[in-house]
Amino acid sequence: MSNPPGEGLKPLVLVVDDYQDAREMYAEYLEFSGFRVAEAKNGAEALDKAFELLPDVILMDLSLPVIDGWEATRRLKSDERTKTIPVVALTGHALTGQPGGAQDAGCDSFVIKPCLPDALVEEVKRMLAGRKTLPAR
Repeated sequence: MSNPPGEGLKPLVLVVDDYQDAREMYAEYLEFSGFRVAEAKNGAEALDKAFELLPDVILMDLSLPVIDGWEATRRLKSDERTKTIPVVALTGHALTGQPGGAQDAGCDSFVIKPCLPDALVEEVKRMLAGRKTLPAR
C-alpha cells in the first residue's frame, strides 16, 4: 500500500516514553500538527525503531525500563546511522546538579515534563530547522 500524496514529506518523530498516556498524547498532538509519529515504550525498543525507521527527530524520556534514555541516546549518537538525528530529552526532573548531563549523553535539547503540547511541537520544529541548516556530508 502506498502513502497518500505528500505523506512521505512529513517529518517522522519517534516518541519514546514508558507511560502510555503521555506517548499517546504527544503522538496525537504531533500528528495533528502535521508530523508522522512512531512510538517506543523503552530504550531497547527505541533503538530498534530508530535504526529501522531513521526518524527526523527523537523525543526521548530519560527514565525508561530495559535501557534508560541516557544510555539509549549515547548508543544512538555513537552509531553512524543515527548520530545526526536530533534527540530531545523528555524529563520530569529539571536536571539539577547535572546542567550538562543531557548534552553529555548526546541530547540536543531537553523539555521538562509535564509540558504543554505546543511547547513540544515548537521544540521539534526548532530541532528540524537546525538540522536542515547543517552542511550535507
